Amino acid sequence: MIKNQAITRMTRQRRIILEETRKPGLHFSADQIFQVVRERIPNISLATVYRNLEVLAEAGLVTQFVTSDGLKRYDVGSQRHYHLHCVQCGRIWDLPANLFQDFDSVAQGTSGFRILGHVLEFEGICSKCASAGLEDKNETESRPLDESQLQILKNQ
Repeated sequence: MIKNQAITRMTRQRRIILEETRKPGLHFSADQIFQVVRERIPNISLATVYRNLEVLAEAGLVTQFVTSDGLKRYDVGSQRHYHLHCVQCGRIWDLPANLFQDFDSVAQGTSGFRILGHVLEFEGICSKCASAGLEDKNETESRPLDESQLQILKNQ
């Protein structure tokens, strides 16, 4: 499928996966999306979620990106932005790209490369983890959603 090509069939499963992926400020892994979608479609399989995320990405409706911890995440931000990644809880926040407007031209001017684009992710510890005293970096994995993340989804 060609990127940005319309999906020929928007199934109920695909529509719900897209709806859950589009909730603002969330950058979930396929496993986390599966966990949320399963509340609406109890009999959906993880393989179906993965397959539909691939189709949605190929159609340009979601963007796949890999974080520094090696996890593939999904994003729907229409504005160019960077990511802030908490290495403790694994959450990801958007950071507007216009804060760093000259990256491409500076890199091109100093390197001789013809810059086509770039990806930027900041790693650190979010204020919630820092205030809870969770400063040690644990093994990163695709963690299940905690109650606060599930509540955010239910309130959207």
